[in-house]
Amino acid sequence: MNNKLIHVNVVSQEGSVYKAEAKMVSLRGSEGEMGIAYGHTQLLSTLPPGVVRIERENDERDTLYISGGVLEVQPHQVIILADVMERAKDLNEAAAEKARQQAQEVLNKAKDMDKLEVEEARQMLAEAEARLKALKILKGVNAYYNDSDR
Repeated sequence: MNNKLIHVNVVSQEGSVYKAEAKMVSLRGSEGEMGIAYGHTQLLSTLPPGVVRIERENDERDTLYISGGVLEVQPHQVIILADVMERAKDLNEAAAEKARQQAQEVLNKAKDMDKLEVEEARQMLAEAEARLKALKILKGVNAYYNDSDR
């Protein structure tokens, strides 16, 4: 193993769902965007629904969608505990767009709902938008987070 690579392991309820050796891991934590490379300081963070970009050797890249979770960083490894992880290439754009529209419609009627229903709709919207963002990145479209994504 090249000593400049960091081991990446994404774990879900099914067990390990993704493993790679990476030059750089880019994702959004609870405090904002971060890039992680070999030798990074130890870190724990929660993760909102979003995109994990992994740059491997030979300029190979993987784009993953995660539904949220927990990130643990050690100098030699990154572990992501996620409820759901999907490769961007496996996402269905039409289904993600439909889910986004449905969640937005529910939120537009928020005054008639209790707080739990509103929070569930916000979570659904965040997940749908993260899936769409992963698809944009896969297509080479710049899809950066902004303050409205928080």
